[in-house]
Amino acid sequence: MEARLERAVQKRQVLFLCVFLGASWAGAEQLQYFVEEETERGTPLANLAKDLGLGLGELSARGARIVSDRNTGFLLLSSLTGDLILNEKLDREELCGPTEPCVMTFQLLLENPFQIHRAALHVRDINDNSPVFLDKEIPLKISESTTPGATFLLERAQDSDVGTNGLSNYIISPNAYFHIDVHGGGEGTVFPELVLDQTLDREETAEVTLTLTALDGGSPPRSGTALVRILVLDINDNSPEFVQSLYRVQLPENTPVGSLVVAVSARDLDTGSYGQIAYAFFYATERILQTFQINSTTGHLYLKAELDYEAIQTYSITIQAKDSGGLSGKCTVVVEVLDVNDNPPELLMSSLTSPIAENSPETVVAVFRIRDRDSGNNGKTMCSIPHDLPFVLKPSVENFYTLVTEMPLDRESHSEYNITITVTDMGSPRLTTQHTITVQVSDVNDNAPAFTQTSYTLFVQENNSPALHIGTISATDSDSGSNAHITYSLLPTHNPQLALASLISINADNGQLFALRALDYEDLQTFEFHVGATDQGSPALSSQALVQVLVLDANDNAPFVLYPLQNASAPYTELLPRAAEPGYLVTKVVAVDRDSGQNAWLSFQLLKATEPGLFSVWAHNGEVRTSRLLSERDAPKHRLLLLVKDNGDPPRSASVTLHVLLVDGFSQPYLPLPEVARDPAQDNDDLLTLYLVIALASVSSIFLLSVLLFVGVRLCRRARGASLGGCSVPEGHFPGHLVDVSGAGTLSQGYQYEVCLTGESGITSEFKFLKPIVPNFLTESMGREIE
Repeated sequence: MEARLERAVQKRQVLFLCVFLGASWAGAEQLQYFVEEETERGTPLANLAKDLGLGLGELSARGARIVSDRNTGFLLLSSLTGDLILNEKLDREELCGPTEPCVMTFQLLLENPFQIHRAALHVRDINDNSPVFLDKEIPLKISESTTPGATFLLERAQDSDVGTNGLSNYIISPNAYFHIDVHGGGEGTVFPELVLDQTLDREETAEVTLTLTALDGGSPPRSGTALVRILVLDINDNSPEFVQSLYRVQLPENTPVGSLVVAVSARDLDTGSYGQIAYAFFYATERILQTFQINSTTGHLYLKAELDYEAIQTYSITIQAKDSGGLSGKCTVVVEVLDVNDNPPELLMSSLTSPIAENSPETVVAVFRIRDRDSGNNGKTMCSIPHDLPFVLKPSVENFYTLVTEMPLDRESHSEYNITITVTDMGSPRLTTQHTITVQVSDVNDNAPAFTQTSYTLFVQENNSPALHIGTISATDSDSGSNAHITYSLLPTHNPQLALASLISINADNGQLFALRALDYEDLQTFEFHVGATDQGSPALSSQALVQVLVLDANDNAPFVLYPLQNASAPYTELLPRAAEPGYLVTKVVAVDRDSGQNAWLSFQLLKATEPGLFSVWAHNGEVRTSRLLSERDAPKHRLLLLVKDNGDPPRSASVTLHVLLVDGFSQPYLPLPEVARDPAQDNDDLLTLYLVIALASVSSIFLLSVLLFVGVRLCRRARGASLGGCSVPEGHFPGHLVDVSGAGTLSQGYQYEVCLTGESGITSEFKFLKPIVPNFLTESMGREIE
């Protein structure tokens, strides 16, 4: 798997290299401009807008700028006029040395759309340097036996100018013995050669002093002089001669210092001191003296300093072999420096765009250039970035690359990218350079706020205080900055009957909800509305959630009696036949409570009665029943005061007043009775009337027979109860709070009671409820219901 990935990467790199080479070879024609050295700064050289056929405003709009390998900006581009302006005074000799022509390349980089134009600036030489001799005095020894026509090579002068402004001629001061011949050497150099015109006579002239003048070809010409001091020697008729007049050597630039470059050899046919040869450099340049050294005895040439192919590719060294008699011979050693892959590629960043807005289409992130100072395959490069990034490299001309986004970026997934650009050359071994750039992704409002819940349920106790905090809603936003700043609001409700603005308010900053006024459970048990969360992006995004408010009931309503009506102008009277059995249903009190739950659970209680033992109230259904048989001694009219109480905390209650009239039968005419609470005189009249009615009714034998039969049955039941051992009944009245014995009330089970009659009561004795006979499990369940 790794091998396949490596082959894929290699194929991709080769493809990039081919695209780059094709784009470089197919580039537009290079623009050529010329300027003389020492031209003043600020001088306009050309109008690039005109040369490229562009409008003045187009250069500025497309972000035009000059890009060059040199660290200093020697050119400026005026984006207003399109002029190419010289930014500094140029010295051709400093820039290019002896190289001619002196050309400085640069590129015009245009963005939007991306485009590169190649250009070259030719720096023309002016005659601003005079020829200079390294030595102001040139010593020369010539044997007196030297025949006329003999030549003597002299030190050549150095002139930094080139072309016609370079060194062109030598002249010597007038004399009787010598003249100068000028010979051209390789690479356009000229050498002075001193020619003997007549034989020297040491006895006549032991020393000859001449002035050598070097002239250049400028207008006007410049010159330099050196003194030639000639010492006339005795006869030494053989000069040293080299085995080869020219030595050619190739050295890799990484050759170790101290290595042997070449061994030159010369021979002299003379003997003795005239045959002893010493080797030396013949007027070598300072660069040669710093780089090479020669053994004067053996002629071995050694490397003194490191070579650098990128600085100098060829050295031409003149070596002189001189015998002790002063005769010499010369040879030339040409050292050709071979390039090795010793320079890693360089990445020159031209522009970098950061941050980049998320969700943007294909965007140029960076523009950069790759440079390798090596040559051949050592200077060929390939460029790559990691494959797991949403970016792609696109090669252009002149080793330029653009880094562009491959797809829209998402800040919520990655807010920052560290992109490592790897550049590798094709040398052996390969050298690699890595450059890391950081690209920030700026936020775009592409995420709406999201509530933590789709719906919220809030509970509020009724009768709350105004401005009560009832709950908080919350939303989050994945964006950042103002795009994530959330504002909360109440959304319009579709229920026209719900005045939401008067019920609820919301804190726009933190989502806290407040009840503006006291809520009433009996009017409004529940209501719902929508809240919105909106960010501050542009355009703003929002979302909504449902809020349901449930009002909790409080015991703030007393029971209300529906039957019997308590506000009637005349009291309501219930009729009770005297023949009614114990447990006879006299009436039923009906009451309601606007509250709910246990606050609406009602219980009934007999607070006060004319005869306490005659009536009972079932606690859970309000039924008023007789507790015993009626007797002749019972008053004909009774007033009952009942209490209706709910189960709230604290409990609330209402009272009910009942009027009961005892009649012998329902055929007896009904006489409306006034309120029971009357004066004693009226009570006596009422009693008299009632006695008359009873007297008339008792005449009926049927009625008497029925009464006697009813009394007899009850006496039998009492006797039977006493024979079973009886049951003691404590003295006192029957308690007022009774329970349902028939199972027809609100309790889930029926109750059984054990009943006894007191021995002293006779026929008209009251019934006494002693205790309920209830199973244990029913007692426990009833206790839980009451709780």
